[in-house]
This record gives sequence, C-alpha cells and structure tokens, in this order.
Amino acid sequence: MSALTKLLFCSALAVFLMVADGRFQLVVTARAVLATALLPVERALMVPREILLGGRDYLEGISQARAAEDAARVQMVRQAERVAQVDLLERENQRLRALLELRPAVTVRSLAAEVLYEAADPFSRKVFIDRGERHGVVAASPVVNESGVMGQVTRVYPLTAEVTLLTDKDAAIPVLNTRTQQRSAAFGGPGQGAALELRYMAANSDVKVGDVLTTSGVDGVYPSGLPVATVAAVERQADAGFARITLQPSAPLDGVRHVLVLEPLSTQLPPPPPPEPEAKVDPRSKRKP
Repeated sequence: MSALTKLLFCSALAVFLMVADGRFQLVVTARAVLATALLPVERALMVPREILLGGRDYLEGISQARAAEDAARVQMVRQAERVAQVDLLERENQRLRALLELRPAVTVRSLAAEVLYEAADPFSRKVFIDRGERHGVVAASPVVNESGVMGQVTRVYPLTAEVTLLTDKDAAIPVLNTRTQQRSAAFGGPGQGAALELRYMAANSDVKVGDVLTTSGVDGVYPSGLPVATVAAVERQADAGFARITLQPSAPLDGVRHVLVLEPLSTQLPPPPPPEPEAKVDPRSKRKP
C-alpha cells in the first residue's frame, strides 16, 4: 500500500468522521469519555505551571507587602510628627489666648442638607436645598461641602431654602490670602462660568498663581479658615490701576448633592457695645456776645 493511498484513505476517513459527527453526533460519547480519561493527565501536566505562577505571585505579594509596610511605617512616623506638632501648637495657642485673655474659638453648628434642583433663572447661579425655616435655617447661613465654601443662603422658606453660589454675579465673600495674609474680597464672575474674580487689587499687589484664599471671618457670617478659591490667573496691565485676577473655586459647584448649612457667625459673637450718649450742653453755660 503506497503512501499516497494511505494519505487518501486517512483524509477520506477524517472527512467522513467530521460529517458524521456534525450530522449524527456519533463521537460525542467517545469525546466525553476521552476528555474524562485525559483530565488527570492534563491536571498533572498543569501542576508545574501552577506552581511556577503561584510562586511568582507569592514572591510578588511578599515584596508588595514589605513595600506597603515600609510606606505605612514612614506614614506613621510623619503622622506622629504632625500629631506632636499639633499638640504643641494647641498648647501654645491656649497659652497665648490665656495670656491675651482672648475668648475661645467659636464652635459653629451645622445642618446636613440635600440639593434639590437648580434655579430656573439662566442669569443666576442658585440652588435649592431640602432644609428651611422649620429645620433652623436662617438667611445668610454659609453653605459648604467637604472641599470648601459653596455659597450662602439668601432666601428661606418653611421647608426649603435658596442658596446663592459663589459664582453668581451678585455674590461676594471676604477672603484672606494664606501666603501674604492680605485681606480682600472675591466676587462672582460676570458670565455663567465657574470662576471668581478678586477685584480692587492694585496692579503691583503681591498675588501669584496658586495662592490659596480662605474666609477671613471679618464679615460675621463665614467662619475663618474655610477654603474658598485658588488664584488661577493674574493679568497686570501698565495702563490699568487694578490687576485682573481670576479664581478657581475650591468646592465643586456643579453636581453636588449633599451640603452642610452652617450657622452664621454673627449669631454666636457677642453683641456690639451700645453707642455712648452724647453729652448735653447747658444753654446757660454759653456766653452771650
């Protein structure tokens, strides 16, 4: 029997078996029996590969665990240093306040609220929250989230309240430059963008891109130290008396669902002293010309 004859016979047999298996499922049982019989062999042949992969994963896991442990130790050391510094600063602050007989820091009460919807006015940036007069919200209450100041309550209803965002054209907030300790005021931008402006700053004022602005606390509304914005751009023109300073708000003003409504600072500050009465002049003490 020649090789060509064997090749033709095997090819015909292979084609016959494929057609028979496709139409009559003749070798399904044989295939299942063969797969079951060869399964232990396949598993045995896979053992060296699994050992190799498992050993590599084990060694990589050990190295990653050691790296994470080293990073955690460094972080713990840094946190311990920061805790020690904070404790030192707190004790120093207490001593200075006791020395200067200053009143303790004001504790601001807060109320959690959820943003319901934005105002329909396209020329303003206002939202409505699900807390109102019945929940203790009052006008001028600051509204913040975890990133910083968002705005201020401008109208109060029984069950809801209107919040004017910082980017509204009529919004204004006193700020403090944390780098230079210079006080100024931030205003809402003229357009509908999410930017603020630092107005009435001299062209040669010490303001740089990246400066962080926080609430100054001098208005009796916002507690001091809350993040407000970061200086995004500074334009100085020789023929202009003021610099054009653009700010990026610290808190996202779009897509926020949960906020905190703070109690206005003026409700916890001591009342101002009453004005002194004017001294009355006795008309009889005046000399006649």
